[in-house]
Parts: sequence; structure tokens; C-alpha cells
Amino acid sequence: MNKHIAPILIGLVVVLVILSGSMFTVDQRQNALVFQLGEVVSVKKAPGLYFKLPLVQNIRYFDTRILTLDAADPERFITSEKKNVLVDSYIKWRVIDARQFYVSVGGDETRAQIRLNQTVNDGLRAEFGKRTIHDVVSGQRDAVMNLIRTKADQDARSIGVQVVDVRIKRVDLPESVSENVYRRMEAERKQVANELRSTGAAEAEKIKADADRQKQVIVAEAYRDAQRVKGEGDAKASAVYAAAYDKNPEFYAFYRSMQAYRESFKNKSDVMVLDPSADFFKYMKNPRAAGGK
Repeated sequence: MNKHIAPILIGLVVVLVILSGSMFTVDQRQNALVFQLGEVVSVKKAPGLYFKLPLVQNIRYFDTRILTLDAADPERFITSEKKNVLVDSYIKWRVIDARQFYVSVGGDETRAQIRLNQTVNDGLRAEFGKRTIHDVVSGQRDAVMNLIRTKADQDARSIGVQVVDVRIKRVDLPESVSENVYRRMEAERKQVANELRSTGAAEAEKIKADADRQKQVIVAEAYRDAQRVKGEGDAKASAVYAAAYDKNPEFYAFYRSMQAYRESFKNKSDVMVLDPSADFFKYMKNPRAAGGK
């Protein structure tokens, strides 16, 4: 019985080997080319399980996801102003026709990237040559990108590839030109700063002069008001003194003499030379006699 089981097992193994060699799968990220004796006989784009002739047909897979081609170094282009600029860009692309991709570039992504890079660089060089730095940096940047993407995609279709997007990451001036630009910008900024300082100094002098004028006006008006108030006070004081004098002239004379004595003999070092019979001493000699006069 063992002699019969061994051939059966061998047969099963052979069948399994043949079945495994005749089945293959394709997922949603791939396309598969079926080759028979070196020629493409079919293309499998839909994901799923497929069968092939074992030992006669073989399969090659191609990635259909969006890939990024990022330039290793910035490319130098010349604008319509005859100025050199360094442009750093990238390309988004993917395989859409695996058969054409294989026929055109042998299914080699490196060869396809070289073709795409040349096409995009030619388009950038042509478009930059028609525009100024301002146009390619900000003014017409989106329009330039769309135009280059359209032209590159038309060329890429011939090798079974779609150009999804082309973008400029950065546009720089060469180092020598950048230094000159920075120096010119610095000089312009200094000129503007000096103009602003001059304008500010002139405005400051104007404000200071106006403040001084207002100060003089305020001081003059305050002095005028003070003199008026003082005059009014002196007038009222004189009126009070006059009224007091009219009521009691002798007392007023006595009060004025006391004021004179106090002011005259304020300091011990004061010296006065007067005639003893002068009226100045009349209240000191005989206040009563003077008051009864």
C-alpha cells in the first residue's frame, strides 16, 4: 500500500507546484505585464487573482503610484532680463500605460526620470527666457507651472507616463548676484532710513518750536492774569486802607509807624542816623501826646 501512496503524494506535489506556478495576484498599486517567450501578451490592471501558463509565461510588475522626482541640484536659467537664476523644482509622475512604459524605456524608472527631467528643464528654460524674475517668482508663477506641466505631460504620454504636477520650490539668484542685490537693498534701506530721520528731526523741531510758542503764550497770559489779580488785590487793599483811615486816621498813622519801626529795626546791625526831633520818633517819645495832637 505504501508503494501506491508514494506516487500519489508525488503527483499531488507536482500538481501543487504547477498550480502555484500558474497563479499570480495583482494589487491596486500595480499593473502586471504577462510575457510569453519574451513578448507581451496581456496587461493586468485590475487587482485580483490571475492564471498564467507555467514555465511558458512570466510576469513583471510595475508600480502605478504617484512618484516624486526631486532635482538633486538647482538648475541655472536665464530670464528675459539676461539675469541668471537658480531654480529648484520637483515633478510628480506615475505610470499609466505599463505596456508603453516597457516598450519605450524598458520599464526602467531611472530612464523615465531622465526623460522627464530633460523635458521639464527644457520647458523651464524656454518659459524663463520669456519672463522677468518678478514674473517667475510671484507674478506668473502658477501660469508658468501649469504650462510646463501640460507640455511635459504631452511628451510623457509617449512613454506611458502621466505628469501629475510640476512645482518650483525655490528661485534664487547666484551668490555673486545676491551679494550685489543685498548691498543695493542695504543702501536703499539706509537712504530711506536717513530720509525718515531727517523728516523726523524736522518734525521734532517743528513740534518743539510750537511747544515753545505755546509756552510763551501761556506764560504771558498767566502773567497778565496775575498782574490783573494783583492789581485788583492792591485796589481792594487800598480801598480797605482808605476806609480804615477815614474811620480813625490817628490809628492808621500809628499802625504805619509801627510797621516802619519793625522794618527799620529788623536786624541788630542796622544803623540809622536821624534828627531826634524827626517825626519818625514821635510815637517813641510820647505816643499819648502824639495821639492827642
